[in-house]
Amino acid sequence: MTYPLWAQLETLKSHKWVDLTHTFHSDIPHFHAFDGAKVDVPFTVDKDGFFVQEWSLVTQYGTHIDAPIHFVNQRRYLHELELQELVLPLIVLDFSKEVAVNADFILTKDHIVAWEAEHGEIEAGTFVAFRSDWSKRFGDADRFENKDAEGNQHLPGWGLDALKYLFETRGVKAIGHETFDTDASVDIAKNGDIVGERYVLGLDTFQVELLTNLDQCPTRGAIIGTISPKPDKAPGFPVRAFAIVP
Repeated sequence: MTYPLWAQLETLKSHKWVDLTHTFHSDIPHFHAFDGAKVDVPFTVDKDGFFVQEWSLVTQYGTHIDAPIHFVNQRRYLHELELQELVLPLIVLDFSKEVAVNADFILTKDHIVAWEAEHGEIEAGTFVAFRSDWSKRFGDADRFENKDAEGNQHLPGWGLDALKYLFETRGVKAIGHETFDTDASVDIAKNGDIVGERYVLGLDTFQVELLTNLDQCPTRGAIIGTISPKPDKAPGFPVRAFAIVP
């Protein structure tokens, strides 16, 4: 007997799978208000016959998903997101060259409109990722945080006009990026708030932060999956995000 879904799975497995997730541990770059993860080993095979670790970490740690409730009250928790929301067509906006020459780069609506003129209109219902190649700094916390002499961070990010264009005009489902925050550091300092992130999560959808390996994904045509545990009433959690590339 032939099972169509099994055949489709074999077809998917014939394609390239790209891990979009950083391996996390206690010393990875993380938001300054958070402590690094703590790992204890209460049981080992040699001593107890089985190996168990005890992890302590914040929900927004490493490559992670932000549920809507993370920034906006009366929005959904992580466990309330539907499974089908977490597997989406992937579009990658590559602005890594611009970021390489300007760490304070802000991705604007005009950038996206120009991108569409070359690559075609962004489809509704997609997951749109901002490729900055900032993830290549992940192995060095100082380079990743990129602080100036006064201790101010300089990381790229989405402009609010770009986010409104994507969600309100193009009807995309979710976004992702390689940095800590949706907004560029200079915008956070100017606004005194993470305005773009609050806007996205206020739409009752999600985003994924600290992605990696977007340089291994095409402009469009791939699929992104975002898998996490299902804690009760959580604002997010570390994920295993991956792309299936045609």
